[in-house]
Amino acid sequence: MQISPRYDDAPALDVACEGDTARGALVGQRRRMLATLGTLSDEQWASPTRCAGWTVQDVVAHLVGTDQFWAFAFAAGLRGEPTRVLVGFDPVATPAQMVGGMRDLAARDVLAQFSEKVDELEATLANLDAAQWELPAEAPPGHLRLRIAVLHALWDGWVHERDIMIPLGLTPTEDDVEIDLALRYVAGLSPAFVVVSGGEHSGTLTVKATEPSLSLCVAAATTVRVYDGDADGPCVSGRAVDLIEGLSQRADLVHNLAANDRWFVEGLAQVFDLA
Repeated sequence: MQISPRYDDAPALDVACEGDTARGALVGQRRRMLATLGTLSDEQWASPTRCAGWTVQDVVAHLVGTDQFWAFAFAAGLRGEPTRVLVGFDPVATPAQMVGGMRDLAARDVLAQFSEKVDELEATLANLDAAQWELPAEAPPGHLRLRIAVLHALWDGWVHERDIMIPLGLTPTEDDVEIDLALRYVAGLSPAFVVVSGGEHSGTLTVKATEPSLSLCVAAATTVRVYDGDADGPCVSGRAVDLIEGLSQRADLVHNLAANDRWFVEGLAQVFDLA
């Protein structure tokens, strides 16, 4: 499915978070992942992951491409020139094409490129003030505040870290700050994709999590807003990691939502052609 980013109207998604906290979580997740990847054998680099048809090396090659985009998009946003390069982007076909073009590289070369992109990403986001975190930058839903676009990069890398580690029998780190921010973002991302694709939906959903304890209100209208609190109406609940995995289409999401409320949690399934 080709996505339809929103550029000219109200942002599709607004998430309560602090820019410096988002940056710290993103950089910490990437640095940890780099350290883990540096310990893997050639056999492990060639092992399958939770991404169908992709090896560990393929997933890292994908992150090389995404982090190159993030550094480019964030830098453009900070210059006051937010990009518009994701029009017509297909989250299934386009990443597969990019990964295919890097399969002839040695694992060490892919790792070196990933390290370079992480350095660039970290440098791009260094020493920003409050006003800079509010500047628009491009992400798949369109132009978002920079601090929120950073959450997309965090969520994506966090999920892909698990895509690699779990099949290898390794135990992923579960950092409470990363989990909190990733859940906030993906809880709003799924309905945001429905909204920007032209779906005429509105309403509220409560997301109640444990480990860490968190209660979020997802209020969907022209903009999907995610903030601390409870809402009247439908609710999904569970362990925070399980909720992220379910909302990210990595596991079944346990819920009892009525049919007319399921759009809150099915947006990513549509984007990834799973619905």
